[in-house]
Amino acid sequence: MMALAAAGLPVAAGAQGTWPSRPMQMIVPFPPGGQADVTARPVAAALERVFGQAVPVVNRPGAGGILGTASVARAAPDGYTALMALSSHAVLPESERIQGRTPAYTIEQFAPVARITADPTVFLVPANAPWRSIEELVADAKKRPGAITFGSAGNYSTLHVAMAMFTGSAGIDLLHVPYQGGGPALTALLSGTLHTLASGPGPALAHVKEGRLRALASWGRERLPGFEDVPTFIEFGHPEVEFYIWTAVFLPAATPAPVQDRLRQALRQICEGDEGLRRALDTAGSPIAYQEGAEFDRFFQQDSARLIRAVQRIGKVD
Repeated sequence: MMALAAAGLPVAAGAQGTWPSRPMQMIVPFPPGGQADVTARPVAAALERVFGQAVPVVNRPGAGGILGTASVARAAPDGYTALMALSSHAVLPESERIQGRTPAYTIEQFAPVARITADPTVFLVPANAPWRSIEELVADAKKRPGAITFGSAGNYSTLHVAMAMFTGSAGIDLLHVPYQGGGPALTALLSGTLHTLASGPGPALAHVKEGRLRALASWGRERLPGFEDVPTFIEFGHPEVEFYIWTAVFLPAATPAPVQDRLRQALRQICEGDEGLRRALDTAGSPIAYQEGAEFDRFFQQDSARLIRAVQRIGKVD
């Protein structure tokens, strides 16, 4: 594990001192309780241990993640405002174009620093729901088109896109109910307000273990740790239904390269060697899946292209 000095590396010419010399905030563009929030908090705590500076997590929800993300795009490119993004990062500008609006931000306004996690979503229902399997739910949905609801973190969010992949493959019509984030949608499912939800495994795991929710399927290619008894959609005969919620750290694109490198080094250090971070994410059911540099760039471009195609298939929503 590399040793990093808490003071960091010198920043670009014209800047004073070293970075970080004061607290750095990490923006989560969703409410507390969702996948981005579950990842951001232990990551921020681990960065504090490296930098010797506070790294407060700030939730700025709204418009399915657009508002908080756009605020980072407009932030000073000095490294003191970072974004913990989900895989919807590239989807949201395309969704704005589909709706006939000018995007509030573009992906070109951001510099990808590193991916932290990459988890298949899981299909959840309340523990008292009548469906014990995906086959039972599909059969019921075909009898009652539009009667079964599913929640999401907002129109075109990762949770919306994942469900659209499934419903399209299964040939069923579920009623979409968008929320301000994955946390509120999960709360609605727990209260019985919603019938179904696609969720990251981290926020869902404790509720499944406690018997409050039931997982019927996952979007991964292989079964998930912690959800070993939950079949994949591929096992159910839906080979094209494969989807991952990933979390990654981004900075404004104009952030000086030495600052980007310093943050990347710190993220690599904590993901490789901070046992507190590893335990926190493992316990949350969202293990580290670190990527950076060319590897993350390739993953981001390929995943973004696939998700944008899915959003284009969804089309305009009311």
